[in-house]
Amino acid sequence: MRLATVRDGSRDGRLVVVRRDGDAVLDARSVARTLQDALDRWDACAASLRALAATLDAGDVDGEPLDPDQLLSPLPRAYEWIDGSAYLNHVRLVRKARGAEPPPTLETDPLVYQGGSGVLLAPTEDIPLQDPAWGLDLEGEVCCILGDVPRGTRASEAARCVRLLCLANDVTLRSLVPAELAKGFGFFQSKPATAFSPFAVTPDELGPAWRDGRVLLRLTVRWNGKVVGDLDAGPEMHFSFLDLVQHVAKTRAFTAGTILGSGTISNADRARGWSCIAEQRALELIDHGEATTRFLAAGDTVELEMRDGAGRNVFGTIAQRVVPG
Repeated sequence: MRLATVRDGSRDGRLVVVRRDGDAVLDARSVARTLQDALDRWDACAASLRALAATLDAGDVDGEPLDPDQLLSPLPRAYEWIDGSAYLNHVRLVRKARGAEPPPTLETDPLVYQGGSGVLLAPTEDIPLQDPAWGLDLEGEVCCILGDVPRGTRASEAARCVRLLCLANDVTLRSLVPAELAKGFGFFQSKPATAFSPFAVTPDELGPAWRDGRVLLRLTVRWNGKVVGDLDAGPEMHFSFLDLVQHVAKTRAFTAGTILGSGTISNADRARGWSCIAEQRALELIDHGEATTRFLAAGDTVELEMRDGAGRNVFGTIAQRVVPG
């Protein structure tokens, strides 16, 4: 089952189910007004939402044509947005480029930060750039949307907390990062609003491509129409989503509607490309002593998507343009 949120003039939009081909949607407000409403009452709503999706896929109802520009983020605002860094190749590269050693617990203790969740960008919404000197970057990620997570949840129990999966472009202002980290208190100004994919999908929708808390599909990243990344999201995700849930729930409970990100998808094989400019610049610094790839500028376009073995665009496409802010 795939779900989306359509603009209706309200903050949270209206919930729809998405036809399998991605070309039509069916209003789901007879079951739940919004995705957050559905997540709050998941046990009562999930079967009815699946039934709506089945009628749409079977052609029993026509639905309404899908207009990507009318879609909000599946959750236009979320209770929490927590981002990990589960791809250790990315961590090692960016730290090596700046002459910093990885933390000694890199392979045993996930890195996470908590981002802003009150304003989330729609999948086709412009990215405002107030000052080009801030170093605007994209970051391609896989995310899960959680149900209620009790404090102390173990990885072995965490699969039951994963309700939906989606993609994210976790925008970063790279030039603002060093000064913030030097304060020893984490990211804030350097992490503006994140964009999410048009569709949020139930894990079973991926079939065997969802395994052991990982999405075993390739992320395609295009910059100004050129493919710069064709990355395998599965094998090199050192910490699975189940591991990340265990980590964040060690001392806290989380409410339904929390979004948990994988961090920048990264592969050791350079032929796969990259999903954030900082990683490419790190490679240039390591190899040549100078970073030559520029950051994003006004007028640039960025696209992220994942296709399954049949070529279906599982999560829809994040397609954004950078504009002067």
